[in-house]
Amino acid sequence: MATKFTKEDILKSVEEENVQYIRLQFTDLLGTIKNVEIPRSQLQKALDNKMMFDGSSIEGFVRIEESDMYLYPDLDSWVIYPWGGVDGGKVAGLTCDVYNPDGTPFEGDPRGILKKVLAEARDMGFTSFNVGPEPEFFLFKSDEKGEPTLDLNDKGGYFDLAPLDLGENCRRDIVVTLDEMGFNVEASHHEVAPGQHEIDFQYADAVTAADNIQTFKLVVKNIARRYGLHATFMPKPLFGVNGSGMHCHMSLFRGNENAFYDENDELGLSETARYFLAGILKHAKAFTAITNPLVNSYKRLVPGYEAPCYVAWSPKNRSPLVRVPASRGMSTRIEVRSPDPSANPYLALAVMLKAGLDGIKNQLELPKETDRNIYVMDEDERKEAGIESLPAHLKAALEELANDPVIAEALGDHALAHFIEAKEIEWDMFRTQVHPWEREQYISLY
Repeated sequence: MATKFTKEDILKSVEEENVQYIRLQFTDLLGTIKNVEIPRSQLQKALDNKMMFDGSSIEGFVRIEESDMYLYPDLDSWVIYPWGGVDGGKVAGLTCDVYNPDGTPFEGDPRGILKKVLAEARDMGFTSFNVGPEPEFFLFKSDEKGEPTLDLNDKGGYFDLAPLDLGENCRRDIVVTLDEMGFNVEASHHEVAPGQHEIDFQYADAVTAADNIQTFKLVVKNIARRYGLHATFMPKPLFGVNGSGMHCHMSLFRGNENAFYDENDELGLSETARYFLAGILKHAKAFTAITNPLVNSYKRLVPGYEAPCYVAWSPKNRSPLVRVPASRGMSTRIEVRSPDPSANPYLALAVMLKAGLDGIKNQLELPKETDRNIYVMDEDERKEAGIESLPAHLKAALEELANDPVIAEALGDHALAHFIEAKEIEWDMFRTQVHPWEREQYISLY
């Protein structure tokens, strides 16, 4: 694949654009963006992969006695941020892979984990795994200290325009900023819930798509702050309204050929697509801990709010986990609707790809499609149709993850152990906390 930038291009860009600081960005195991900011005088050292940092201070990385790690910048990720630094100088960013001192990729680096599964796909003859993510977010008003409140910025609904959608100017500014940074934004609109927004970007290869999600989150939060708003990617910040999802459209390619398309099939889906989809359904319960990683994620995955909570697929309706959008030919794809934007995008794409590849390898049989609205089916009807439920809470999801060797292999021993450890602590803190609802229900009654 042709590179977009060379070291010389980047050094020239720094001079021409008056870039004073460069953020070397990477992502920890829980999906939080980290960065080591360097002055331009250190850029050559960084471009030569000689920039070291302390891995022991990063969630899910390493112990203190093995803490030295190196950042290897991906030159194609070079971006100049539209907001300035001090003294009029600009700030730029490079997304990095994390390496051990001996020059081997660090096995706990989420970006490296995705690349490992992509290498497996290449060995199976697939040259690219294309992903089009649709991250949703809420805009809340900030208080005088800049802290988020629970006051929504508008009372708008799906596809509403101003004056109901007061976030429109903010959202437009986000889109303009992304455009300036080289993103291909396909659409932006108000979502179903008041204060909820969605911006969809054009599909890209999986690593670029995951990089884009991380940069996108930074941009959204920064621009929202300018408008006195707080942007949150929390899956379910409010009871009684839709939560925020991150539907993922995905397809596998062999060169310029979409491996999911077959013009002779009644649905236009190839055997490869059907096997891949069968793998997604088989491993969905196990990869849910990764695609929906918060205690709060499971408040979204409940009936009645358009989020999927049942393991099924359909070419038509939107209640199942997987939908097959109507486009065919080069645009043939499947849409996995369960992930939410709190997920680590590298890990989420890695486990979903691994699930699909397992379906292809083992030629798994695709269950019958579901054309009924699953939300109106009772438990017996769902059982008869062979429709299982996704895990109801984080603890159940972690148990499914630990018991699925295919998804465990995608993550590797290091990431799996550290992820489960961190999430079990989160679950235990939630489980032992006394919540306002409990006091409202019980303190007077008992």
